[in-house]
Amino acid sequence: MAKWEDEEEVRKWLEENLPTWALREGQLYRRFDTANWRVTLMTANAVGFLAEAAYHHPKIVLNYRSVEIFLTTQDAGGLTQQDFDLAQKIEETVRWPRKGGDEPRSRPKEWLRS
Repeated sequence: MAKWEDEEEVRKWLEENLPTWALREGQLYRRFDTANWRVTLMTANAVGFLAEAAYHHPKIVLNYRSVEIFLTTQDAGGLTQQDFDLAQKIEETVRWPRKGGDEPRSRPKEWLRS
């Protein structure tokens, strides 16, 4: 499994492909702010399902109104393409449905805030 070693390359890729994600402590990082605990749990469950389907095990931190995700490939000792693929799948799933950009479409009042 090939590792992504160059931090500048990782930051550039994130900026171009997943600007809401960051590189933090050698891991891909994303915080989703939520409306309440119920949405926090739904978000965490969605991320957990995607991670299991990808046979990947992210660190997920839950707070009352947020979900934080840290991705790295433990077996490889750093970031691999698997991390970037899962980050993209998480982003498109958790942020769905969207029209163009950040405009909500038929979204309940209580949902994601970020």
